[in-house]
Amino acid sequence: MAIEKTNRINALFEFYEPLLTSKQMEYLALYYRDDYSLGEIAENYQISRQAVYDNIRRTETILESYEKKLHLLQNFQEQSQRTDELQSYVQKNYPDDKALSRLVEQLEELEE
Repeated sequence: MAIEKTNRINALFEFYEPLLTSKQMEYLALYYRDDYSLGEIAENYQISRQAVYDNIRRTETILESYEKKLHLLQNFQEQSQRTDELQSYVQKNYPDDKALSRLVEQLEELEE
């Protein structure tokens, strides 16, 4: 469960990071990307561990709120799944069609 939550927050963070304040970005990046503890972040910023915890929880709620309204992560995941299905279909049914394979590869590159 913790790994799933971490992966989800990191994915949401990738999409919505520019919408956060600098403090929200810093705390979330240190906690989720760099695996700092609440205590380490608190020490670095000379604030209480509780203040860091509250900021991170509020920011998680904000990220989920953005996703609920904008669906960027959901749309990306659906597009990625469909592109994978298309790639599989092309490889199975049209393995010699280089132009079609190249077009599917270009779709995959757009995801990155």
